[in-house]
Amino acid sequence: MRRQDSLSESTAMPTILPTTGRVVEPDLSALPLSQLLVMQQAGLEILDCYRVLKKTGMNIVGEVLRDTLSRGETFYEFNHYPDDDVYDRESHTQYYYHAHRGEIGEHGHFHCFLRPKGMPQGVKPIEYPATDPWPQGDEALSHLIAIAMDGYGFPTGLFTTNRWVTAEAWYPAEQVTQMLDRFVIDHAFPSWPVNRWITAMFVLFRPHIEMLLKQRDESVWQWAANHPGEDVFEDRELDITSQMDVSVEDTLWLLKLAIAQRQS
Repeated sequence: MRRQDSLSESTAMPTILPTTGRVVEPDLSALPLSQLLVMQQAGLEILDCYRVLKKTGMNIVGEVLRDTLSRGETFYEFNHYPDDDVYDRESHTQYYYHAHRGEIGEHGHFHCFLRPKGMPQGVKPIEYPATDPWPQGDEALSHLIAIAMDGYGFPTGLFTTNRWVTAEAWYPAEQVTQMLDRFVIDHAFPSWPVNRWITAMFVLFRPHIEMLLKQRDESVWQWAANHPGEDVFEDRELDITSQMDVSVEDTLWLLKLAIAQRQS
């Protein structure tokens, strides 16, 4: 894999900044009690992952970069960590960590995907006159969400991207929503607590991700309407299609209130 300049010296590519689509958090009190309880359990699972990592002075990001740092290598912008991504051959889910955005307070982010072998039956990419060929067959993966992380290894936000950013095939939001429950990493590479954590993030923030996916499509098609004759999915001016600030602790607190209200 070709190495880019280090984080402290990078001049190889311009910083990619968000352009559109900030979304307000969903109203958790409107959700069914059964979903609230499942989300709460996922949040507690996340806290448990933090607990076991803290015992050894580690965090989520440090775990993903552990092998690189233990070899004395430099963390480089745009490189995938780990090198060949993380892939579950049973669920066909995939993720990697990298950095490049230069967002204030962001160290880097996880990109999370589902490959066609793990997708629900009947889903397929949209028909679109693409100017750059989209991946086909088992390579026609879907980007589900990106998770922004701070320098302490904790999540600060969720965001979606335009097609060119992740070289995916483009599935409509309602189909990507059907894929969310299938994001499960059930093995120990590169780290058992990291894989438990990222799987639980999809449960705790499921309604948040749904809203972001809807906004993603609205942003793309509004952009296309404003730029007729251009391939919206290759427009480098449109990178971030929706985004939302999140906090595990704040969401757990809101869940506790919503559950207490339902059970009173």
